[in-house]
Amino acid sequence: MIAFAAAMWGLIGFFVKGLNNAGFSAMEIVAIRVSTAAIILILVGIAFYRSHLKIRLKDLYLFVGTGILSIVFFNWSYFTAINLMNIPIAVALLYTSPAFVAVLSFLFLKETINRRKLLAIVMTVIGCTLAAGITGHGGTSFSVSSILIGLGAGFGYALYSIFGKIALRRYHPFTVTLYTFLVASAALVPTTGIVSKAVVLFSGDVWLYAIGLGIFPTVVAYFAYSWGLERTESSTAAVVATLEPVIATMLGILVYGDRLGGLQILGSALIIISVISINISIPMRKQKKNFTV
Repeated sequence: MIAFAAAMWGLIGFFVKGLNNAGFSAMEIVAIRVSTAAIILILVGIAFYRSHLKIRLKDLYLFVGTGILSIVFFNWSYFTAINLMNIPIAVALLYTSPAFVAVLSFLFLKETINRRKLLAIVMTVIGCTLAAGITGHGGTSFSVSSILIGLGAGFGYALYSIFGKIALRRYHPFTVTLYTFLVASAALVPTTGIVSKAVVLFSGDVWLYAIGLGIFPTVVAYFAYSWGLERTESSTAAVVATLEPVIATMLGILVYGDRLGGLQILGSALIIISVISINISIPMRKQKKNFTV
């Protein structure tokens, strides 16, 4: 189920490209994603999670963090990056998020940064440099602004782990997911003017891209990941979830004809390795201690 969730996340570029070709901007696509997900989650909550539909008003700031500072900013940056560069490179930059998580966790959650984490951060920076093609050797080079936007997606993605971890101390995972998308929808629907494009949204096959974006890489992916996460260690789940950039890379190459240079492939590999090393460092240390005892 975790691998299935990762595969769903990896397909997000397909829906983004389809909506972008229909004339929707990055923020409008984000609005479509979060509002569709919110509607679906409300229906699911009424049917199955009625006891988890309430929150305390004083905790609303947590969902402003997960919904606006993370989801809205992350999605805008990610979708914009997908349109400015090819899908594999946008995904590679997105996967700088573990490095941001390590730093933010150290600053705000008082988690330690060991040598393995520090090495992973360095590998991620080097990997992003190579993957973005800014060395000028092989592949396609991208502008500094597009690279920064791609890195912004990684930073916004990381913020969810910080705010989400605090919120999960008080609320059920479904509650956190629901109010994250509700707050994001409340912020985006009025400001993006997506309602004025309702005619375009429901014309031709555009509505299929919209519903597909809200269901498969959003609601279905989060439910599948949560289901699997309850039944395995979080470190194992995180490693399995790295299937996402593999699926996204295959999508970009097979469907859109994206091409990667040798250094870009190496950079993407370094980023994935850094993600794995961060996630398996603690379990490996515990396993060694238990063996010694």
